[in-house]
Amino acid sequence: MNPSLKILFADDELSLQELMRLELPSMGHQVTVCPDGVTAMAALERNGYDCLLVDLDMPGANGLEVVEAARKLDPYVDAVILTGKGTMETAIAALRNGAIDYLTKPCRLADVETVLNRVAQKRELNKKYLAVKKQLERIEGGNRFIGSSLAMQRVHHLISKIAPTDSTVVILGETGTGKELAARAVHDKSLRVDQPFVAINCGALPENLIESELFGHRKGSFTGADEHRAGLIEVANKGTLFLDEIGELPKGVQAKLLRFLESGEVRRIGENQSVVCDVRVVCATLRNLEEMVRSGDFREDLWFRVNTFEIHLPPLRERLEDLPELIQHLAKRYANSPAAKLRSGRDLFTKEAFAIMQRHPWPGNVRQLANVIEHALILSEEIPIGPEALPQPFLRMQQSAPANPTTLSVTDASDVKTPSIKSDAKQESVKSLRGREVEAICDALARHHGNKNKAAEELGISLKTLYNKLNQLDVKKSA
Repeated sequence: MNPSLKILFADDELSLQELMRLELPSMGHQVTVCPDGVTAMAALERNGYDCLLVDLDMPGANGLEVVEAARKLDPYVDAVILTGKGTMETAIAALRNGAIDYLTKPCRLADVETVLNRVAQKRELNKKYLAVKKQLERIEGGNRFIGSSLAMQRVHHLISKIAPTDSTVVILGETGTGKELAARAVHDKSLRVDQPFVAINCGALPENLIESELFGHRKGSFTGADEHRAGLIEVANKGTLFLDEIGELPKGVQAKLLRFLESGEVRRIGENQSVVCDVRVVCATLRNLEEMVRSGDFREDLWFRVNTFEIHLPPLRERLEDLPELIQHLAKRYANSPAAKLRSGRDLFTKEAFAIMQRHPWPGNVRQLANVIEHALILSEEIPIGPEALPQPFLRMQQSAPANPTTLSVTDASDVKTPSIKSDAKQESVKSLRGREVEAICDALARHHGNKNKAAEELGISLKTLYNKLNQLDVKKSA
């Protein structure tokens, strides 16, 4: 069955108006019926449409003028012209003005349904093309969710269980742990894999724009809205919508998101008609949403609605046995570097350099690791890379690293796996790493006399991440 279309039908024949008002919904479409071109143009100003079905000759404004006005608002709208003058000139004029097809009046309902099915199929194929394009970009970019440690095995197992369902998911973890990659893994293992994966960072947009990005708007609904725009929920129809940093959503948008999750209906800003969308929602946050619920900053009913399943991503300091696999994977991003050609038996870092990396608290997690590898590859002229090519915070830890300068293969994870230890000892090790993380942050702040911008730059993390770390670790911000 082809997907439903939101159709604007315009014709000055009363009998046709009544016919389409009854028959188009029976074909599974939503329809707005207009008696002339001027009324149709006014409807375009109020709402967005997938397809126009308009008569060529109408009072006030003809069909080609309506199509031209619609394309100024939405260049992707499809149009079908109805005409009683079945000449080649008419057909050419319609196609040149952006129509996808034309029908000669009187036309049969079967012909109308066939054309509309073709429009729906075209739009669906375009969506699949965009989804495949994004998937290829992800593959070519090397953005895989990897890790074979025990902690990551649990994550992979949970994703494989959750992905085939349509349940909402909340991904929890520190900055840089790969929350978007985990969301992509959920999508890629789901039944929606051939449909769009659409991601939005709720904390990266101004409060006055986030609602428009999610739900769309009509032209003129607010300052700067110079065209109709479908929201990202509509773009993600049949696929997956990833809401990163959902805790940053304003309360008003939280209420509108809750309504969508409960009803499946989306209403663009400034419109009075809703569109039904089938979207699987995956959320992520580094904030404690339960505390935000208690403080009144996050809606309790929305929290209960999105929190069907939780996926907790471990920080890098708690899965250091994944370092060799991560290093090899991240190094392959640099196609012109010798590191991109590493195979089994080749080394990227010396054992001394790698030992320093193992002792680092990694406040920026895998994202910071990627920056360190890029830094080392740029500064080093040969492989294996020694400690001198690591960023300054790592060099200050060099004296505490093992002194034997032999190399370590990044393709052999067994060389660096921690021996089997009791859970108490492992917890003690994690506490030690967290202690070094606190020490590294405090030292950076002290060296820069409390300048958080410079401290974050030295640590290889964003300023926002530093503030989050200070809150999480209960470090005094005046340090």
